Amino acid sequence: MDTAAADLDEVAMLERAWHDVSPAPARRLLIAAVQAFAERGYHATTTRDIATRVGMSPAGVYVHYRSKEELLHRICLVGHRHSLVALRAAAARSDDPVQQLRDVIGDFAAWHALFHTPARVISYELNALAPAHLTEITALRHEMDLLVRATLEHGVAQGVFDVPDIPGTGLALLSLTVDVARWYRTSGRRAPADIGALYADLAVRMVQAR
Repeated sequence: MDTAAADLDEVAMLERAWHDVSPAPARRLLIAAVQAFAERGYHATTTRDIATRVGMSPAGVYVHYRSKEELLHRICLVGHRHSLVALRAAAARSDDPVQQLRDVIGDFAAWHALFHTPARVISYELNALAPAHLTEITALRHEMDLLVRATLEHGVAQGVFDVPDIPGTGLALLSLTVDVARWYRTSGRRAPADIGALYADLAVRMVQAR
């Protein structure tokens, strides 16, 4: 698939996934900002760059967003909320410790592959957020950390996992999944589901599941 076709596919996917962002022009600007920030970095991107992608004037951006930083904040908010929903759904599918861990880590890794462009932005541009916005996003990330820890604690309590350091192991597992967004490309040989299956296996091996 060529770059232009991949970009169109990604825009269509984000239009569907982020349908709750309204009105439609605000959603299109958000998607354009995701792509611009991923390509050039937050600081090197201008509101003109973002507006041009959707055929607007730079002034059109400010109809929906007060600043470039507000665009980044909204991207981080939407992205983290959607990934947290996916993580919670994965954790709720099974009470079996091994299967639960497989679901949590596998689904989260697959999510970071499927949504690799926004995932790169929300993971690696956080320091550009205003302090209050960063605090809000950090709280969402803490919820993810607690959910993974709870999954590990459940396995330890059931005598299935051997995890001497639950916080450290949880952080390691989250770091592995988040990093998928850094290197994943649609032109690669592994589909998101394949990556999810691989990372699920790795997670179980890490905790020495009996």
